[in-house]
Amino acid sequence: MDTDTVRSPAADDSAGRRREQRGWYFYDWACSVYSTSVLTVFLGPYLTSVAEAAADADGFVHPLGVPVRAGSFFAYAVSLSVVVAVLAMPLVGAAADRTGRKKPLLATAAYTGAAATAGMFFLDGDRYLLGGLLLVVANAAQSVAMMLYNSYLPQIAPPGERDAVSSRGWAFGYAAGALVLVANLVLYTGHDSFGLSEGMAVRICLASAGLWWGAFALIPLRRLRDRRTPAREAALPGFRQLAATVRDMRRHPLTLAFLLAYLIYNDGIQTVISQASVYGSKELGLGQSTLIVAVLLVQVLAVAGALLLGRCARRYGAKRTILGSLVAWTLTLAAGYFLPAGAPVWFFVLAAGIGLVLGGSQALSRSLFSHLVPPGKEAEYFSAYEISDRGLSWLGPLLFGLTYQLTGSYRDAILSLVGFFVLGFVLLARVPVRRAITDAGNPVPQRI
Repeated sequence: MDTDTVRSPAADDSAGRRREQRGWYFYDWACSVYSTSVLTVFLGPYLTSVAEAAADADGFVHPLGVPVRAGSFFAYAVSLSVVVAVLAMPLVGAAADRTGRKKPLLATAAYTGAAATAGMFFLDGDRYLLGGLLLVVANAAQSVAMMLYNSYLPQIAPPGERDAVSSRGWAFGYAAGALVLVANLVLYTGHDSFGLSEGMAVRICLASAGLWWGAFALIPLRRLRDRRTPAREAALPGFRQLAATVRDMRRHPLTLAFLLAYLIYNDGIQTVISQASVYGSKELGLGQSTLIVAVLLVQVLAVAGALLLGRCARRYGAKRTILGSLVAWTLTLAAGYFLPAGAPVWFFVLAAGIGLVLGGSQALSRSLFSHLVPPGKEAEYFSAYEISDRGLSWLGPLLFGLTYQLTGSYRDAILSLVGFFVLGFVLLARVPVRRAITDAGNPVPQRI
């Protein structure tokens, strides 16, 4: 018998797990282009300019008869998309755990978001309401899809691998964002040579993100496996399952304490991501090409930052590493208030600081939470995680938009976000994560 060709069941399981993990990484590769090219770079300034084209003499648009300053419309649309996502995620998460069929739900959410993003090609003239609608659909769909995607983590990686696997996923996403941004930069800066108007170039960049999302989502959908749930857990219908999940989470108060901390500091992160390009263009007077280069810098450094903080977590533990990243977020954002207008070099320095902590703080938060999930309740609990991810993420953009509406200053708006990181640090520092993992019924890693 040729022993070199014989594989043990453990080796087969390990090979299958690695293959599934590699497929899992590619969903970050697929959807992160939406977060980067659409939400962070192009849509904010472009939708704001479309709203300004539709505004009255006082600078207001009137969706459904409500007066809204054109400069605040994008932030309000982001807030509305989060509300829609929060209503959908618990029901989808309960259905995923009840049936064990995550992949069809993931496919539905992913391709709904990809189609809405591709539809942004038709956003021109004064069609700000179309832009707002597509943003709400795409952003809500992305949140639902990410909830399902994240819930695979405790199923495809044992406890000792999760920090590394989660960090690699984020690194894949930021690498894709950087790659596509290079192509966007070439198209946008050279639009005249391609025979395109500036607006058409932006619309092509928006739509291409949707096409990229849909194309590469095929890889994880082929490699990830559905896992059937026991019949006793599959008996509850959607709303009863949701109520049961809420009751169950009350039995894990330390998990809830972590979610509260994450809800606060991640709201600050998400708002910086979605509003940074508006701040750079409207307050600092930077051109679109400068903003693209800055975000490209963030993407490149976020790949290194995610892997670097993953290594730090192996040495110092995920909780301490996250706390350190929150200190860095606070200092970086506070420095952003003092950036001089028309000085791209200092904006690049700020972007570098954000990039180094962005991926790692998110990746380690995801892997740390995976240890706090009771076995068999992954999608339900990750729906709560995504609600913590998105659930108050309407508050940051809302606060940003209201601060600008009241003061007319984007500097005051950006400074208003510092409190999210300070409060999040205090709340996370108070969570005894080892006891929280034990209370959830999971083994405690050697370093956490």
